[in-house]
Amino acid sequence: MKYLIDTHTLLWILTDDSRLSKKAKRYYLDPQNEILFSMAGIWELAIKSSLGRLSLEKSLEEFVMKHIKGNDIGILHIELPHVLRVEQLPFHHRDPFDRLLISQSIENDLPIISSDKTLDRYRIQRIW
Repeated sequence: MKYLIDTHTLLWILTDDSRLSKKAKRYYLDPQNEILFSMAGIWELAIKSSLGRLSLEKSLEEFVMKHIKGNDIGILHIELPHVLRVEQLPFHHRDPFDRLLISQSIENDLPIISSDKTLDRYRIQRIW
């Protein structure tokens, strides 16, 4: 099955952060699952890195090559239906990156692996 991971989930996986749930880790490590990371997440990493709110050991390009592509995580590109769906979403969540992630989840029928409980207010499946 395919799963979309939230940005914090990816970072917590990479750092073996104690906030990562056992269930999320199990889904990530299951070789039968296809893990996807949104291009919106890469955009979010770029912005946070450029603002000094996130410290990457090297450039974002090297981070993507090593940690996303290197761990066989697929990149879910932003398509027109994803962007158009954002307009229809209620404003339970104000974060533009999360709103796009929710749209991608809906449009591609993908569960999201995320600790963000606000996502439960949308018609998506959240795994944590």
